[in-house]
Amino acid sequence: MFDILVVEDDANTQKLLCAVLKHGGFNAHPVKNGLEALSRMEEQRFDLIVLDLMMPEMDGYQLCKELRSAGDNIPILMVTAAHEITDKHHGFLAGTDDYMTKPFDEQELLFRIKALLRRAQIASEHKLVLGDTTLDYNALTVMRGEVQTYLPQKEFYLLFKLMSYTGRIFTRMHLMEEIWGLETEIDSHTLNVHINRLRDKFRDNPDFEIVTVRGLGYKMVKRG
Repeated sequence: MFDILVVEDDANTQKLLCAVLKHGGFNAHPVKNGLEALSRMEEQRFDLIVLDLMMPEMDGYQLCKELRSAGDNIPILMVTAAHEITDKHHGFLAGTDDYMTKPFDEQELLFRIKALLRRAQIASEHKLVLGDTTLDYNALTVMRGEVQTYLPQKEFYLLFKLMSYTGRIFTRMHLMEEIWGLETEIDSHTLNVHINRLRDKFRDNPDFEIVTVRGLGYKMVKRG
């Protein structure tokens, strides 16, 4: 499942965008302005940004310029109430990949997002490589040499999350909310069961190990 950062300061529009994205099969992560977006991007990897234009602290133009000047090519879709052609020009000059005006058609929004993901080759190349181990997000498989291991969805998402940020400690609550959702009723026991299953399956893998950080959570470490 792809992770999309929703940068929108209007609470109602933000809620609508997140609902549409969730219905379309995406994980939506809302923030209120460009500064919050940059902070979240330091903590988590996102596949695409849905971006409002006029916001406090840091607006959409500034965020685009900041990301592009830093060499970040994440797909960006601006969704804004600014209808003037000059606003669109400024948006594209700042680095956005596509532009929609409010009110937006929900189906068109999803079509444009999917097109941007395809164009960025994320849909076909959504993979992580650590040593000789490759995780294929679309196939939910782990490949090492000629050995391919298919994982249940939640186990794969958990492994992919940890491997995306090797060495970073994730709290149990963070992982539960990230993998099972904010309103999940599962407890830490369920998470522990999934972690132990992954450890059993990849106990002999020489590339990585899932380590328990007592009192905090888990992290992925490189072996060797």
